[in-house]
This record gives sequence, C-alpha cells and structure tokens, in this order.
Amino acid sequence: MNEYYLLGRSGLRVSRLALGTMNFGVSGFHAAYGKTEEEAEPIFRRYLDGGGNFIDTADFYTAGESEKILGRLIDRAGVRDRLVLTSKATNTVDPTDPNASGNGRKHIMRALDASLGRLGTDYIDLYLLHTWDRITPIEEVVHTLDDLVRAGKIRYAGLSDVPAWYAARAQSYAEAHGLVPMINVQLPYSLVARDIEAEFVSMAQTLGMGITAWSPIGGGLLSGKYKRDGDGMSGTGRLTNPDAAGREISPRDWTVIEALQDVAADLGRSMAQVAINWVVTQPAVGSVVIGASSPEQLDSNFGALDFEIPADARRRLDEASAPQVGLPYGMFTPQYQSWVVSPGLAIGDKPAGYTPPVFNAAAQPAN
Repeated sequence: MNEYYLLGRSGLRVSRLALGTMNFGVSGFHAAYGKTEEEAEPIFRRYLDGGGNFIDTADFYTAGESEKILGRLIDRAGVRDRLVLTSKATNTVDPTDPNASGNGRKHIMRALDASLGRLGTDYIDLYLLHTWDRITPIEEVVHTLDDLVRAGKIRYAGLSDVPAWYAARAQSYAEAHGLVPMINVQLPYSLVARDIEAEFVSMAQTLGMGITAWSPIGGGLLSGKYKRDGDGMSGTGRLTNPDAAGREISPRDWTVIEALQDVAADLGRSMAQVAINWVVTQPAVGSVVIGASSPEQLDSNFGALDFEIPADARRRLDEASAPQVGLPYGMFTPQYQSWVVSPGLAIGDKPAGYTPPVFNAAAQPAN
C-alpha cells in the first residue's frame, strides 16, 4: 500500500486506505464489538507495516478510550511524525451541560484540548466536525477551525456527515475571507449507499475537498458473511445479532449483494475486496476508512488495492446498485444532460489521466 494521494486541495499526502479505530476500546457506545489494547496493537502495527499513514478516530469512540489506546500505541511505535492523525468532535461529553456538545466555539476548543490529552500529542493533523448540529452558525465554525490552525493545535480542517450545502457554504466562506479551507468531507459511501452522488461528489471536486468514505462494505452487509434465507438472512455478524441495531435489508440490497457475489467470484476476490475497490476508485474519493477485527482481516482489505475491476464488471455493479434519483437530481444525470444540452455531441471537462501521478516508483531511473 505504497500509493499516497493529496487530500483535497492541499499538500497532505494520505494512504488510499485509512485505518478506522472506532473499535479500539471496550467502553461506551461501541463496546459490543470493541478490542482491548492488546487486541488492537497487532492491527495497528500491521497497518503501519503495510505502509499506511492515515489514522481515523474521534472523541466519541468507545467513550474516549479509542484516543487513549491510540496515543499509547503511537508512542510505543515512535511514529507520531509519520502519521496523519484524524479526530473529530460534536458529540456530547456531558449530557447535563448544554455547551459540552455541538459545534460551538466553546465546545470545539474544549473537545480538542481533551483529545490532545488523551492522544498524548500537541497537535492533530486533520480535525473534523463529527456531524452537523443544525444550529451553530457556519461562520463561527470556520473561524474556530482557522484559529486552531493558527495556534498550531491542528494542521488541517475538515467536515464529516454534513449536508452538501453546509460544506459548500463553509468552503466558500473560508475562501472569501482568507481562512483555512476544508480539505475533506467524510461520508458514508458503498454499493448499497450511493446517496452522496446526488450532490457531494461534484461539490467536492469543484470546491477542493477530498471525500473520505466510511462504511465501504455497508456495515458488513457486503462482506460476504450474509446470505438470503427465505424472507430474511442468515450469517454470523452484527447484522444478525438480535442485540444490535440492524438495518432492514431491501430487495435492492439483495440485488446488489448477488451482483457483487458474481463479480467477486469471476475475479477470484472476496466480496469485501471488490466492494472496497469500487469505492476507492470512485470520483472525488481521496481515501476509504476501513476497520478490522484482526491483522488477517486487515491484510485481506489491503488486497482491495491489488487489482482493477474490469469495465464490464464495474458496469454490472453500477447498474445493480444504481440509486433511485428524484427530482431535480434526475435532471443532472448524463442521460438527461445529453438530451437537453449536447444531443449527439461528446463534451467533457478533462480527459481521463489528465493529471497522472507526479512521482511514480515504477519510473525511477536506474543507477
């Protein structure tokens, strides 16, 4: 995994696969599938050995335990400077305090200081809003993130799970006032969740934000663990655990799963590898956040970068997973636009490969 790309319109170079650490720790909301520090360390070490440099956490994950474990693992490995460390804040840390949650300046600054303490570092490379809180003025958020960069506490700013109009407003406001830009927007994206394509992809491409995609295998649905069983499904995993909050599996989901099964079999790859490969090669995607329950699972996920999905196989996946697009978004599809804007003509922005890699290991001169 020795390929690194710039994240958004920035000079920050990140791995194509980021290590998600939501399962590092056995406390709080994510404890049901959490890992102890002893179980997490081999996963972390394997990610580093594989060339990964992009680590994703948040103050909310396992009630802050994820950050504490990460801090100790990073210190023991002596790799702080080589890592691109990401954390987030929005979620409440004290339900009795109205200013201990949300995206107001008071909470963000307190949350960042607490994260720095848990991580045992004096800066975070990429700091994100965890989600939109619906009420904090975007101007306040952008100025706060700008101040944190100027104070040296964070290197870059970004957003996670916000509306497209909100991300566009944040970026436009930052540009207009000479403030620190948002270099990414982190969103759920998979073959069973393509909703972001309606607005986010073109927004990110236009405004210089790389998409960091989470849940590329649909919360495990595309992992290959689950099979159709009459009107339900069978398998071993979170989605069939009666104590877990599972999602309802639609007929469209099964269509996607069955197409993915066939494509994976034809390619001699696992379903998860094909699902991750599809996401990581989609337009505007800068990196994909993957989780792992073991070093072996992480190795398998690394294999998602070792092949290309042939055009006919990608077409089958695209058709099986095509989202239902309502108005006015249906008017922005290639088919509709070709009809109303350029019937019979081929018009585009730039040809494929317009900006090939600048540094190519395969093209190094011989000694």
